[in-house]
Amino acid sequence: MLNRLDALKYFCTAAETLQFRETALRMSVSPQVVTRVIAELEEELGALLFVRNTRNMQLTEFGERFLPRAQQYLLDGEKLFATAQKKQGNMSGVVRITVLRLPENDAILADLVARCADYPELRIDWRVDSAKLHLVENQIDMGVRVGFEPDPLMIVRKISEMQDKLVISPRLLARLGQPKDLDDLQKRFPASNLINVNTGRAWGWPINDDLHLYPKQQRFVTDDPYSELSAALAGMTCSLLADYMCNKHLESGRLVELFPEMMRKRWVMYLYRPQRTMTSAHVLAVFDWLTEILRKYYAK
Repeated sequence: MLNRLDALKYFCTAAETLQFRETALRMSVSPQVVTRVIAELEEELGALLFVRNTRNMQLTEFGERFLPRAQQYLLDGEKLFATAQKKQGNMSGVVRITVLRLPENDAILADLVARCADYPELRIDWRVDSAKLHLVENQIDMGVRVGFEPDPLMIVRKISEMQDKLVISPRLLARLGQPKDLDDLQKRFPASNLINVNTGRAWGWPINDDLHLYPKQQRFVTDDPYSELSAALAGMTCSLLADYMCNKHLESGRLVELFPEMMRKRWVMYLYRPQRTMTSAHVLAVFDWLTEILRKYYAK
């Protein structure tokens, strides 16, 4: 017999992903189960919800009309049960967070742990990595990234804007002299290059929308931005680094910025979470906490 509540959950999730395989991963069942439940729901309703072929899947006109009603039904059910629960009971479970490595990582985590102290049933899974983890396969609840265009399918909270800076140690600059222009910089100065861990290829130096450099005197290559910073501080290379990484070294005089007047591409640091039919109260709470904490350190 068809469980109508479960069937609506399957349908709403499938409407978000438009892939039965990803729906199955989210619901922790096989794709065959999703196919069967959707077929039974369509039979119950007497109308098709999806049009499917070998390449893609989309909602039918009936499915588009039915979706908001199904979502509201599930939301009303969640509210009904939530009012019967104690606040402590809502704040239990695991929250999986993926973050890029940040200079204030320890302080950010300490602040988050302090917020969690009153909820002993709340567990944090904290993944620090420069590679984007697959949201469904790794069951990620939220993440912190720096990028140019956040995924429009995500719920995003902007933390701050940042830009890259061309930096060099005073010792290396004294030895080579001030570069005359960017061509001189590329030809004469030893450079570092960061590897894109998602593609395995070097980023080069994306200066702005019209200018992307590929230094000729490549001396140091890494997939770790902080190793790139270390190479610059040691006087080995000229490097293009995020301002949140190098600003304190510029202020202390350990690094010098080259061509500060040049227009730079601006990036956005943001906290994101996937859009889901239902999001647990403890995930929403941690999302709010982490927004406040990150803005405390990075909002300008």
